[in-house]
Amino acid sequence: MSTNILLLCGGDGAEHDISLLSASFIEEQLNKTEDFYVLKAVIHNNQFLVEDKPGYFDNNKTFVFDNHKFDVDCVVPCIHGVPGETGDIQSFLEILNIPYIGCRSQASRYCFDKNTTKLHLDSLGIPNSPYKIIPLPNEQYKQIALEFFDKYQDIYVKAASQGSSVGCYHVTKRDDVWDSIIEAFSYSTEVVIEKNIVHRELEVAAYEIDGELKISKPGEIIIPSNKFYTYDEKYSQDSGTTTTVEPEGLTDEQIHTIQNLARRAFVGLKLRDLSRIDFFLSKEDGILINEINTFPGATPISMFPKMLEHNGDKMDVFLAKAVYHAIKEHEKGENK
Repeated sequence: MSTNILLLCGGDGAEHDISLLSASFIEEQLNKTEDFYVLKAVIHNNQFLVEDKPGYFDNNKTFVFDNHKFDVDCVVPCIHGVPGETGDIQSFLEILNIPYIGCRSQASRYCFDKNTTKLHLDSLGIPNSPYKIIPLPNEQYKQIALEFFDKYQDIYVKAASQGSSVGCYHVTKRDDVWDSIIEAFSYSTEVVIEKNIVHRELEVAAYEIDGELKISKPGEIIIPSNKFYTYDEKYSQDSGTTTTVEPEGLTDEQIHTIQNLARRAFVGLKLRDLSRIDFFLSKEDGILINEINTFPGATPISMFPKMLEHNGDKMDVFLAKAVYHAIKEHEKGENK
């Protein structure tokens, strides 16, 4: 008897197309498990589409499309940004009582919002870049933002609830601070401003297999010195950015510190199954967590699969074990 996997992707957010690329890789990996039967549905225009034909969930937790009924054993929500990493699709699946892999709804929401991530990291005693939260575009917070800029002279303005550097601006002129904040508010209901950290950009894969939390050694994103790691720089064919799973010049102490902080973040923010945790390594500010991705990319250039494999595990085996674990948790009533 096969295990029916519904692979959800898309989402119509800023990362819709990247989600489709990741889903192609995830589908390929899932199909390596002989027991799995995979059906892929794209979320587009508020519909679940299977080969452009709309589908829906009925009262029996069955996915129905084109007069076919697909009994879902587990969902793999390969959705970057909205509505996947925001926790919305997880809440939907929890209401339907359908098992799924990955972080639960609350952890997804906390990690997608840069402000709540930073507040949780602070409460856990985990270092991150100096920041101020700008919840409203009014005169009070304009003065707070300008004072923050006056202190550091070089800042980033970020939409709080966006991924892949969408709504993110590097600001080095005081006159540009408020205009950038107003622009960021067009992408999110809140904004965060951060001190620019001169850094190396390091990442780890944090994932669970057979109940064991594994933290890979850091990989590195090497960005040209004249570039900012924007959405286009991440995914364009003309990108000058390179990646490596074997960064040069890291000490054993630095690697240990990064892995320890990643472990504390994974446990403290109650993540599940998989995440990519991004770090800054700075001469001035030390090792800082930058952000947490609760369903990391799996495109040809993505780091999570590379770091997992470099850590001695196989992506298809990891996914299979995550699916079986989600189903087992669901049977025990532990999926919420």
